[in-house]
Formats: sequence, structure tokens, C-alpha cells
Amino acid sequence: MKIFRSLSLFSLMALPCLRAQTAPQTAPQTAPQIAPQIAPGDTSRESTPFFPTREYFHTMFQPRQQYKLELPGTLRDRVRDGKLRLSLADVTQLAVSRNTDVWLARLDVQQAVTPVMRSWTVFDPQFSGTFSSSFSSSPVASALSSSKSLFQQTSVGISQVLPTGTVYNVGFTGTKASNNNGFDLLNPSLTASLNFSIVQPLFRGRGVYLNRAPILIARMNRQIARDRFEQLLIGSLQSVQNQYWDTVNARESLAVARNSLQLAEAFYQHDKRSLELGALPPLDIFRSEADVANRKVAVTSAEYFLKQQEDALRRLIAADLDPDVRGLPLELTESPSGTEVTFPAPEEAVALSFRKRPELNQLHRQYAIQQTSERVALNELKPNMAVGANYSSNGLGGDNFISGVLVPGGFNDALRQAFGFGSPTYGFSVTLGLPLRNRSAAADVVDAEINLKRTIYSQRSTEQQIALDVRTSLNQLEQSRLNIVGAIQARDLAKKTLDAEQRKYELGSGQVNFVLDAQQRLTDAENQLLQATISYRKAVISVQRATGTLLDDNHVVLDQAIGG
Repeated sequence: MKIFRSLSLFSLMALPCLRAQTAPQTAPQTAPQIAPQIAPGDTSRESTPFFPTREYFHTMFQPRQQYKLELPGTLRDRVRDGKLRLSLADVTQLAVSRNTDVWLARLDVQQAVTPVMRSWTVFDPQFSGTFSSSFSSSPVASALSSSKSLFQQTSVGISQVLPTGTVYNVGFTGTKASNNNGFDLLNPSLTASLNFSIVQPLFRGRGVYLNRAPILIARMNRQIARDRFEQLLIGSLQSVQNQYWDTVNARESLAVARNSLQLAEAFYQHDKRSLELGALPPLDIFRSEADVANRKVAVTSAEYFLKQQEDALRRLIAADLDPDVRGLPLELTESPSGTEVTFPAPEEAVALSFRKRPELNQLHRQYAIQQTSERVALNELKPNMAVGANYSSNGLGGDNFISGVLVPGGFNDALRQAFGFGSPTYGFSVTLGLPLRNRSAAADVVDAEINLKRTIYSQRSTEQQIALDVRTSLNQLEQSRLNIVGAIQARDLAKKTLDAEQRKYELGSGQVNFVLDAQQRLTDAENQLLQATISYRKAVISVQRATGTLLDDNHVVLDQAIGG
């Protein structure tokens, strides 16, 4: 019982050391220039259920609850007069908080935290403890031998790899041996041994940077996951804003089609009255009547096309999942016409895109990862040489027979001798492993060099593509602006032409087909102006995406978007 009380005391003393060794180490000064940042939602080492914290027991023994998928927020506060009223800022905010694709990408960012946690595993201290007991009974051929013996051993220890590559072991062993031999001086015999050992590599595996390389790589991969989320978020916002303007385009196209139908019906009523008065040949009425029918078909097509665009917009903001609002009509508050947007010159825009685009940030971090991998591969070519030292302190105790007199003793005597360091055993060692041909490590070095070059060329290719995207989007923006100017002139001329043809027709010098053709040209001109205006709005979004300012211009904070 004394043995178990002493070992329990030693275990309680060792637990604070175990917790102290799990503290994160300071990053080395030789780390790559791109410093990892902690992402929101980072369930890092402090919040994970490590033994023996309260969170550990809560996680292990608390019944697991099924995850329930819920959409954040509600759309009911945006319902006005039985319609779902949405601005461009509203759909942007709703896409960030409710879009399903954004949520899937958000989970990828959260999952990128676990490799960082897993990379610390090599530095986690290991506690071990064993107890064994054996009893033997055998016939003896001498009075100096024992026929029955009992041997019990208990050992505990802690081992850990430090960021410098050092491996240490601290252990304690206690034994009890007893038999029925009356000639033994100590019976039972109790021993205690306190052991220390340390091994330090000199070449391969030496250094904080090399041993923490997996942690640095995992952290940079976490940042890459953030960059990928930003890239997907930008693409999702571009899609939802383009869909918003497509829906506005469908709404305005329906208005143009209905206006065209009203003109055709008004002209048909005019011809009908002329026919009743005998001022119009009977066969001429069919042309205007057929034109009314054709424009009714156009209105019907525009109505159902608007429904399709609204359904697509509802999906992007997850309004189709809310039974209270998915059947409501949409009221989009934005108008295609608006103020003209100015952007920097092409060279300035390209320089801005190089600073803001997440694709380049990914490649920069990937290059830092390849540099780290190259250093690790070069280290594997070094000799595997290490020095070690060991030290143990021993103690002995038990009942001692001196001149036939029993002198009582116990395990406390052994502990006092062991922790008094009066009977030490120590030594040192040097080991050397030198493979004559380490083809695997040499191949890893070549692969690392190739990957470095590949990353450099990928970065150059991405920069070329980004520069092309910026210039192309700026050209499209300028083209859309000029198209608006031309479309306004064409619409105004189409209106004047229609007025002139109607006056000629009313005075009897014009023909019905000329009036109908002028009406159709006015409709086409109005649609052309609408398309040019919508194209301009989309071109603005395209420039914002190309320059990497789409999130900033829409007041979207990346960290808040990642947190959901």
C-alpha cells in the first residue's frame, strides 16, 4: 500500500509538468515572410478537450446531439405590402449569411483549423504507467534457495519531443521482491529508481524551425483556405449581384413589352374606328390586329422569364427555403439608371489587383510552403548523428535482519535514498547513422526545387491573367458607357420617327405598316438602351471583381463573413 501511495503522489506531481509542456512554443525568427493569422472560428489548442480538463470529460461523456441545419436570420422584416422588398445591398448581405455555397466554403475554412491542431501532435507529452505482479512456486534442492517468491513492479514515466528536436524521458520505477528464504538480508526487498535520459540530434532533425515546419505549413494552408473562401465569396457575390440586375432587366423588359402592347392596342383601336367610319379598307385592319397578337405573346414570354429570374435570385439568397416568403413576389428597389462610376487608370488598377486578389495571396503562401518543404528535404540529407545522456538514482529498503535481529524498514527508505541522489548511475552515448546513398531524400530535394519553380511560373501566369482581366473589364465598362450614349440617341430618334409616321398616317399620306414598323423600332431601341444600362451595371461589378475590391465596395468584412 505504501508503494501505491507514493506512486500516486508522484503522478499528481507530474501532471502540472504535463500541462506545462503543452504550451505553444514561440515561432522561430527564420519562418517564411508570410505570417499566418488565426482565423475566426479557430478551435485552437486552448479550446480543445485535452485531458484532464473539464471540456475533455464533457466531450467524452456528454450525449452527442444531432446537428440541426438552420438558416441565420429571417426575411420577414423585408416584407412590405405582401412583397419581398430587396435592394442590391440586401441581396449582398443575404448571400453572405444564407447562400448554401458560401456555407460549404465556410466549413472548409473551419476544417482547415484541425490540421494545425494535428501538427502539434509530435510535441504532445506522453504519460505511461505499468504495474505487474508475479508469484512463483517451485521445489528447491538447497536450503539456501526459496521455494516461493513474489515480485511486483510499478513504473511511471513522461516522454516528450521538444521543438529543438530534443527527446527527454523522466521515469520512476518501484519494485517489491519477497520470498521464503531466511538467508536474504532484506525480505521483502524494496527498490526505487528515478531515471532521466535525453537525446539531442546534432545534424538531421535539429532546430526549432525544422521541427515546427509541419505546424508552419498547416498554418499557411489555413490561410490558403481563407483565401479560397474569399475567392469563392467574391464569385458568389458577383453571381448574386448579376442575377439581381438580370431580374431588374427582366422586369424592365416586361414593362417595355407592355408599353409596346399598349401602343399596338391604341393603334388597333384607331384603325377599328377608321374602319367603322369607312375611312380604312377592311383588309388593312388585319395587320394591326396581328401585331397586337404578336405583342401579347411577347408580354407573356416576358412575364414567365421574369418568374424564372426571380426564382434564380431566391435560390441565391436561400429565400426558396423559407415557406413564409418564397411565394411572395419580389420588389427590387434598384433602378438600372444611376450615377456613373469612376475607376483608376489601367496601370493603377492592375497594381491594385496584385495587392487585393486572393489568387495571388494563395500563390505567395504556396511559395512559402515550398520553401519550407525544400529546407526540410535538404535536412534529410544530413547525417543522423545524436548525443545522449542518462542518469538514474537508486534506493533500497525493506526489513533487514542483522545478527538475527529484525530491523524494520519500508519503501520510504528507498524513496529517501533515490531522491537523495546518493547512489547514481550515469553515462552518455553518441550515435551516427550515415546512409551511403539516400536516394529518397535526394529525390525529395529535386521535387521541392521543381515545385518552387512551378509556383513561380504559376504566379507569373496568374499575374498575366489578372492584368488581362482588369484591362478587359475596364474596356467593357467604357464600351458599355458609350453604348448607353448611343442607345439614348437611338431611342430619341425612334420616338421622333414614330411621331412622324403617326402624323402622316392620320393625315392620310402614310401607310399602316410604316407606323407598325416605327413602333417596333421604338421597342427595340428601348430594349437596347435597357440592355446597355444593365451591361454597364454588370461591367462595374466585373471591374470590382477584377481589381479585388468587390468585398470592400460592398462593405463585406471577410472575418465576419467567415464567422457566419
